[in-house]
Amino acid sequence: MRLVDGEPADTISADDRGLGYGDGLFETIRFVAGAAPLWPRHMQRLAHGCERLHLPLPDPESLEREARRVCEGMAGAVVRITLTRGVGERGYAMPASPRCTRIVASFPMPSMAATAHVDGIRLHLCETHLAEQPKLAGLKHLNRLEQVLARAEWNDPAIAEGLLCDMHGRAISAVSANLFAMIDGVAVTPSLERCGVAGVARAEVLAALPQAQVRDLPLDECLRASELFLTSSVRGILPVQAVGDNVYGPGPVARAMQAHWADLGFPMEQA
Repeated sequence: MRLVDGEPADTISADDRGLGYGDGLFETIRFVAGAAPLWPRHMQRLAHGCERLHLPLPDPESLEREARRVCEGMAGAVVRITLTRGVGERGYAMPASPRCTRIVASFPMPSMAATAHVDGIRLHLCETHLAEQPKLAGLKHLNRLEQVLARAEWNDPAIAEGLLCDMHGRAISAVSANLFAMIDGVAVTPSLERCGVAGVARAEVLAALPQAQVRDLPLDECLRASELFLTSSVRGILPVQAVGDNVYGPGPVARAMQAHWADLGFPMEQA
């Protein structure tokens, strides 16, 4: 089901700035039996993104009602909230008083190998690098061309994700998840001050691991980690089994975070 500005619809204006310029933000939120354990974090990130992009923030209570409406009757669902700056005149200049377009849609949970959360997943080392733009760093904005190009680099069903670096060879994230590495017994997640998306699952793990470090993570240091795992609000905690020829195994920190995910209310088989 899909709602556009609160009403059932499948179309928006061809003049919408979300189509013309990728001018907007989105959230992908996992619901389990009508509950969204990470909803407050999603709303916090959306509010932060709206402030940075000078977008009016929709009423969070209205968003929650619409999100529950579109996933009603679904045991498990992914709800995507898309917010654009709406229809405007041609050109990059922002409308003085934008009337934002709000799209709330539900989708089934994506399929994954049954062994992914138990045995871990394999990663492709992407040739596509993330460009640096501090004004957009951390935001889940509508332009995802870097991720589209990165995902096109492999078609092997045995590879579930890709590892992305910036232009200087620093590990940043997976294509659609954040990255954690165990370095000398300390959990490290890459700094996202120049590029990348600050995921809500990443924020939850950082809160659960107060000793974790947020810093630059050169690729060679990342690949020498004793343990790698990915964090995703939709797919949960995914241990990394291998990156190319570098082999790892599900480690104790990933297992602890999977248990934390289950405690939040997510099914253990997809924690």
